Amino acid sequence: MSISFQTNIASMIAAVNLNNNNNFQTNTIEQLTSGYRINNSGDDAAGLAVANGYAASVAELTQGVLNGNQGVNTLQIIDGGLSNISTMLNRMQTLATESATTTFTGNRATLNQEYQTLIGEINREANNVGLGTSNATNAAAISVFIGGGQSSTNGSAVNINLTNGFVNAAALGLTGTNVAGASPVTIGNVANGTVADGFTENYTVNTAAGSSTFGITGQAGDTAASQLARLNADLGTLGISASLDSSGKLAFSSPSAFSVSVTPTAAAADGGLATVGGGAAITNATNTSLYSTTMTYTQADTGPTYTITEGTKTANISTTALNPIGNGASDSQALETINAELQAQGITDIQAVATGTAHDFSLQGAQSFTAVANAGAGGLTSTGTTGGLANGVTATSIAPTTTGNGALTAVNAVTAAVQLLGQVQGTVGAGENDLNYAIGLANSQITNFSATESSIRDADVAKEAANLTKAQVLEQASVAAMAQANSAPQVILSLLKT
Repeated sequence: MSISFQTNIASMIAAVNLNNNNNFQTNTIEQLTSGYRINNSGDDAAGLAVANGYAASVAELTQGVLNGNQGVNTLQIIDGGLSNISTMLNRMQTLATESATTTFTGNRATLNQEYQTLIGEINREANNVGLGTSNATNAAAISVFIGGGQSSTNGSAVNINLTNGFVNAAALGLTGTNVAGASPVTIGNVANGTVADGFTENYTVNTAAGSSTFGITGQAGDTAASQLARLNADLGTLGISASLDSSGKLAFSSPSAFSVSVTPTAAAADGGLATVGGGAAITNATNTSLYSTTMTYTQADTGPTYTITEGTKTANISTTALNPIGNGASDSQALETINAELQAQGITDIQAVATGTAHDFSLQGAQSFTAVANAGAGGLTSTGTTGGLANGVTATSIAPTTTGNGALTAVNAVTAAVQLLGQVQGTVGAGENDLNYAIGLANSQITNFSATESSIRDADVAKEAANLTKAQVLEQASVAAMAQANSAPQVILSLLKT
């Protein structure tokens, strides 16, 4: 290399190294003060991309743990309500068992008052925890997103299916049951029978509010209990419950007037809750817990009025208003007329319901009552008679049956309710466990992902401390060397001396 005034190569080399050493020192100080090895994309682009992926997973799982804890809290609230309902069912079973024995010498009405109060409280608490008819917030497919799965839709959420988790009195088959000693309405000849898969048994239920028809269609794996639960879901809205009595027959209970008509499945082999199948429709038009009489109004354009009397209250109804032919009224409109007049006269506990036979209806009430034809031909007739009820003849209501079978039916109904409640409790408990397992896994993944991200992104403090010393020494050496390089051209001047 020649010696030159124009270009100081040594100084240029020293300047480049000084700049590199200065950058090295700056980068080392940045890593030590930030704690990160990667502070910008240029530090390690590939490593930064991998670290960001782990950071995103940690953020997802951290929120997922919060979601899981919120889900557990919700299920614990539900579980507390279910536990309380279970306690009430135990008390109801005690009351029903106490009333069912023929040696009971107390007042069954007192037992029934507490029993009915508990039914109301079950409805209130079921709604309170979101598993009732007026509040079904939690009676749904609950999905708690935790994260960490193969994708957002695969393995990332814990699912708890409470779509059929209603625990109100109707869903548990308790609506209408009582322990006052009244016999329920039993129909059919099957003990714990079921409707075969794919076949339907139809029910028509008449109340003072009108007629409702629904069917129970058999499904694979059905039991009598599961089909009863579906039947009670419909009956509960009408204030009626169905259960299996002590003989295993289908029994209906309600504090209000009703009649039930059952249309069997197509053939005996198709089974049924109420019948072997293949037979004629089965009708029971009397609620055995109420005073009742079955009446018929005649096909006449004009006819007598008749009087329904309960205690000191009286309602007069004209058969002309009930005539479906002469006045174009239907049976349902005729029943509306009867019930409206009863209500108007303050007779609120007697109701007229259809029996399933044209122009027939059943009067049912909580107290004894009479029906009297006042004048004319036609009009009301008692069941089993022909023609009109003679002028001035009184039809007296039949007293309710009080054999104690109602309490026996309540025992069976509560037993079935405990099983149904247990199924919901099982679903809730399994959901709590699944969420706790998922939360544990998510916390483990957060730890492992964070450790992996740290190994990529975080600075090695000990190493960088050593690098800082190295960078400082190199920078100082570069400055010293550059000073020497800058003074080197002055040596050339000695060649010019004479």
